[in-house]
Amino acid sequence: MLLFIYVLSGFSGCGFPSSPEEEIREEIWDSLMVTASAFNSTSAQTGTANPRLTAWGDTIIPGMNVIAVSRDLIKRGLKHNTSVKIEGLEGVFIVKDKMHYRWNNKIDIYMGEDVQKAREWGRKKVKIYYQVLPDSLQL
Repeated sequence: MLLFIYVLSGFSGCGFPSSPEEEIREEIWDSLMVTASAFNSTSAQTGTANPRLTAWGDTIIPGMNVIAVSRDLIKRGLKHNTSVKIEGLEGVFIVKDKMHYRWNNKIDIYMGEDVQKAREWGRKKVKIYYQVLPDSLQL
């Protein structure tokens, strides 16, 4: 299912584009059912000396809306820095980490250092919406 949202870029005070060169930009969101679990910035969970360093080299800090994705989802369009909305959670999450090859159709939601919060989340099926660039659509 694709969801199209039309946004005018460059608003002037009266609601019209401020110059004729400005165009309408499309934001396109696709949806997918995935298994979602949670992770924390702990060496025990990440297996690294710097548990805040992601596989793509980003540094994450508690409070950021970040997810890790299984590598099969990268091939489906959930690439580094893709915007993602997760049903049941507020805000937009950004893909900043990738998971081990053994996982499929799975996301991990970053919950800082709050291990109890991650345990309470557990593992569940959720619907996600992720932003797709118009030129990446295969028609």
